[in-house]
Amino acid sequence: MNARPPILALLGLLGALFAPTSLAATIPSLLTPQDIAQLQSVTSAVASPDGSHVAFTRMVPRDLAEEEDGGTWTELWVYDPATATERPFVTGKVGVSSVAWTPDGRQIAFLAKRGDDAYRSLYLIPIDGGEARRAVSLKSDIAAYSLAPDGKRVAVVATDPEPKSVKEARKKGFSQEVYEEDWAYARLWVVSLFSDNADARPLPIEGDVHQVVWRPRSEQIAISVTPTPAVDDTYVRQRVRIVDASSGEVITRVENPGKLGQIAWSVYGYHLAMIAAEDEHDPSAGRLMLVNAETGQFTDLIPGYEGEVEAVAWTGADRLVFLASEGVQTVVEEIRLTGLEVQREQVLGPRGPVFRSLTLGGQGTVLALTGSTPWHPSELFTLSTGGDSLQRRTDSNPWLAHKQMATQEVVTWKARDGLELQGVLIHRLEGGSEAGPLILAVHGGPESHVQNGWLTSYSLPGQVAAARGMAVFYPNYRGSTGRGVAFSKLGQGDPAGKEFDDLVDAVDFFIGAGLADAKRIGITGGSYGGYATGWCSTRYSDRFAAGVMFVGISDKVSKVGTTDIPDEEYLVHALHRPWEMWDFLLERSPIYHAGKSRTPLLILHGKADPRVNPGQSMELYRHLKLRSEAPVRLVLYPGEGHGNRRAASRYDYNLRMLRWFEQYLKGAGGGAPAWELDYDLQEGAEK
Repeated sequence: MNARPPILALLGLLGALFAPTSLAATIPSLLTPQDIAQLQSVTSAVASPDGSHVAFTRMVPRDLAEEEDGGTWTELWVYDPATATERPFVTGKVGVSSVAWTPDGRQIAFLAKRGDDAYRSLYLIPIDGGEARRAVSLKSDIAAYSLAPDGKRVAVVATDPEPKSVKEARKKGFSQEVYEEDWAYARLWVVSLFSDNADARPLPIEGDVHQVVWRPRSEQIAISVTPTPAVDDTYVRQRVRIVDASSGEVITRVENPGKLGQIAWSVYGYHLAMIAAEDEHDPSAGRLMLVNAETGQFTDLIPGYEGEVEAVAWTGADRLVFLASEGVQTVVEEIRLTGLEVQREQVLGPRGPVFRSLTLGGQGTVLALTGSTPWHPSELFTLSTGGDSLQRRTDSNPWLAHKQMATQEVVTWKARDGLELQGVLIHRLEGGSEAGPLILAVHGGPESHVQNGWLTSYSLPGQVAAARGMAVFYPNYRGSTGRGVAFSKLGQGDPAGKEFDDLVDAVDFFIGAGLADAKRIGITGGSYGGYATGWCSTRYSDRFAAGVMFVGISDKVSKVGTTDIPDEEYLVHALHRPWEMWDFLLERSPIYHAGKSRTPLLILHGKADPRVNPGQSMELYRHLKLRSEAPVRLVLYPGEGHGNRRAASRYDYNLRMLRWFEQYLKGAGGGAPAWELDYDLQEGAEK
C-alpha cells in the first residue's frame, strides 16, 4: 500500500487542525457501543440575513437509562460569532425541523409539535429573547414552508385534513387501509402569520406538493409536485412548477427528467437553480441546472462534471456557491454567470472535513456548513467569503477527546477489469504488523457513496470494531455516486455482477497487502449493502467468515412485487422488468445460492419496512435453515422501517453486530452466540 505515507501525513495534519486539543493531556480510553448510543451531532445550520448569527439544530439521542424508548430529539441552538458562544433556544424533549430566518433577521422560524399541538406547527422565536410563539397551525402536520418576502405571510405544505367521518369510523374499529388508494395529498396553502387560519383553503394545484420556495420580490412560488403521494413518484417524478401565490395558477412548467434535489431562487429572483438528474436513468439528482423562470428551459452549468452536487446557495444576482462530493471528499465552489459564460472558482478544496449541508447569510458573505472528520460526527463550521479561514464552531461531544481513535485513510484499488476504485479504511487500533480481521462495510443505494469523515454509527462498526481489533473498509464500488453520471451507471442492468465482484477484489487487495487474514473476512451493510452481504455470504461464501445483513434484498424477483419503489428500481437499477428476465434475476438472488453457504449470517430487519419487505429476510433465513448448516439468526424489530429509528433498536443492533463479528472473526466460531443480550444501560460515555 505505497500510497499510505502521504495520506497518513495529511490525516495527521488535519487532525491537528480539527481534533480537540485536550487529547494529549488525558489517558485515552476505547470507544464502546454505549458511547455510540450517546453521540450528538449538528444536523442543519442556517446563517442569519446579516451574518451575525447562525441557527443550528443538534440531534440528541435518548438516554435509555433515564428515558422511555423512542427516536432522537432535535434541539434548536444559536451560535454567535462575535462572542464565540452557542446558546440554547428550544431544547429538551423536542423535535425541531426546517429552521429558517425571517426576512428581517429578527426571528427564527421552525417546525415542531409542542405543548397542546395536535399537529406539527410553524413557530417563530425572537433572536433577542422571548418564548417561541405558534405562528401557523392547520388541521394536519405542516411538512414544509417558505416565508413571503413581506414577512407577513407564509406558503406551507400540509396534507389534506382527515375527514371527520373517517375519524369517527376508526373509533368504531374500521381501521382498514386501502393500499395505494387512500392517500392524503400534500397541498400548498398561503396563509397569514399569527392569524386564525381555521377556514383557510389550499390553492388548487394538481398533484402532491413537496418543496416550496417563495420568489424574492414577487408573488410567485416555486414548488415541486408529483402525480401522487407514492414514494415511487417522489423518487422519480418530482417536477418543478412556478405558481401564482394567490390563485395557484401554474405560470411556468419545468419538465426536469428523473430525480430532483434542491431548488433555490437567486437573491433578486432573476434565476432559479435546480439540482436534478441528467436523465431519467440517472441514479441520483447531482447535476446543477440553471432554469429560465419564464420558459422552463434549463441548462447544465457544469456538463460532464465528475462529481455530485449536493447543495446550492446564491451569493448575488449572478453568483452562486455549491457543495459537491468528489470521490470520498467534498468541495465548495463559486460560479459566476457572465452572459453565456460560466466561471468557476474553488472556495474549499477536497481536504479537511467532509460537508453535508451549506447555507448563506450576511448578504452572501457568510457560509454556514455542517460537516464531519474522521475524529468527530457532524459539527457546525463557518467560512467568510471575504477570505476568513474555515472555522469549526461547535463541539457536541467533548468527551471524544478522551477516546483513542484508529488511523483512517483513503485507499485506491483496481478491479479485475482494471477499473480504479476508492474507499476508506479504518485500521485496527492495536493491529501490529500481522494480517488480521477485516470487515467490509458496504453502503446502500447503490446510488450513494462513502466519504472520508465520521464513519461510526449503530449500524456501521467503524471505530468501535477497530478498538476491538478488527479493521473496517468502506468501498465505493462501481455504481456509487460522487464520480459523475457515467460511473454511477456502471452497475445498471447487472445486479450483483461486476459491482459485487469489486468487493471481492478489494478483499484480495488487502490480503495481498498483508493487512487482511483471508480466513477472517466479514461483511455488513444495509439495504443494497444488505443485498451485497447476502450475496457474499452465499455466492461467495468461501471468501467470507461472517456476515451481518440489514434490511437487505435476498430475492430479486419477489423484491419488485413487495417494494414501494418498483419504478425507481426499473429506471435507475434493473433497466428491465422482472417478467423480461425471470431466470437471470433469480440467479442474481442470494436465496438461489443459499445451499452453498458456509458463512455464519446474522440477519436484521424492521418489521414495518416498506422499501425492502421483511419477507426478504425471512426468505433467506428459511432457505439457509433448510439448505445450509451454517449458523443463521433472524432478528426483527417491531415498528421499525428501512433502518432503525428508536434508541433501543439501534443499541440492540450495535451490540448484536459486534458480538457476531467478534465470535467469528476473532473468537472460536462454532454455533451462534446466545440470543439474549446484557444491555448494561448504566454504563455510558464519560462526559
